[in-house]
Amino acid sequence: MTYQSTCLMAAGQIELADAQMPSTIEPGFVRLKMATASLCGTDLHYYRHFANAGFELDNPVTLGHEACAHVVDANGSALLPDTLVALNPIINCGLCEQCLIGQINLCTAKRFPGSATTKPHMDGFFREYFDFPATCCRPVAADVNPDHLTFAEPLACAMHSVNVGQIKEGSEVLVTGCGPMGLLAIVAAAAKGARVTATDIRAETVDLAKQVGASEGFISGTTEAAERTATFDTVIEASGSAHAFNLALNLVKRQGIVSILSNIQLSDTRIELHRIMLKEVRVLGSFQFNREFEEAVRLIESGTLPLDPLIAAQFPLSQTAEALELMLSGGAAGKILIKSLAANAPCAA
Repeated sequence: MTYQSTCLMAAGQIELADAQMPSTIEPGFVRLKMATASLCGTDLHYYRHFANAGFELDNPVTLGHEACAHVVDANGSALLPDTLVALNPIINCGLCEQCLIGQINLCTAKRFPGSATTKPHMDGFFREYFDFPATCCRPVAADVNPDHLTFAEPLACAMHSVNVGQIKEGSEVLVTGCGPMGLLAIVAAAAKGARVTATDIRAETVDLAKQVGASEGFISGTTEAAERTATFDTVIEASGSAHAFNLALNLVKRQGIVSILSNIQLSDTRIELHRIMLKEVRVLGSFQFNREFEEAVRLIESGTLPLDPLIAAQFPLSQTAEALELMLSGGAAGKILIKSLAANAPCAA
């Protein structure tokens, strides 16, 4: 049996080809059919540079680590055929010091699909069928929308940043950057009962932030931004901008927390590190997730999250390259979904 699979051959070069289904399934794995996947900023970095954050791909690979799927062959596991499952892409060792204390995101031997961090590389989810560990498959009810369930992984990352920032009910929170991860951080913080303010350089994404949980927002670089004072208990930096990091250090309260959800890009901008010392600011990194994956799935199952406004566009698997080009252009405010369809036109958002 053959199936459709995408493959990143080189920077800017995605190929769609027929792949051969393996005749056997590895013990502990199940066979899945992709339902919905979504693009991540790391997919875009690999697409542009064949590398991400200093990690270079050694060979062509299938991208994608945000997805949900239907079980095709349970391979002796407790999962039932046709069950919709959320996919946790972290395959941790369970034996290292970090795993033993529940920090699977920091596992020293973890495997991760569609990433140069795993050697040899492990193909990701932008393909019609694939095998994946049963322990990484979280079954959900049949009435859960796959377009929502594909948010489980990025939402878990956002929730981890919220937890790192010690955000709770009543917290005053600023989110800098209203790209997909910033928007999900707003969703996650609002779900905790925090009062969230959003800022971005684009008015349309600030407006979108207000649709998904922000109480107010402002455009960075404006007079309104300059007049803001240090009133925030926590700032989640989700833009990757050095300017935004300086804004975070300026607007966080004394002894407040700046939770870093983004890869801050090097630039000629001078980082105002003295504010960390003068205000005793705690700057904390936030990487992937731990228990938050289960929490994210439960929230999605509840049907209470405003996820529909976050869907900017949908493409069939055959147009993964076009989806990445749209993301590269900056023309999509929100998440871009990849559907397991053979159509030749983008799906309606």
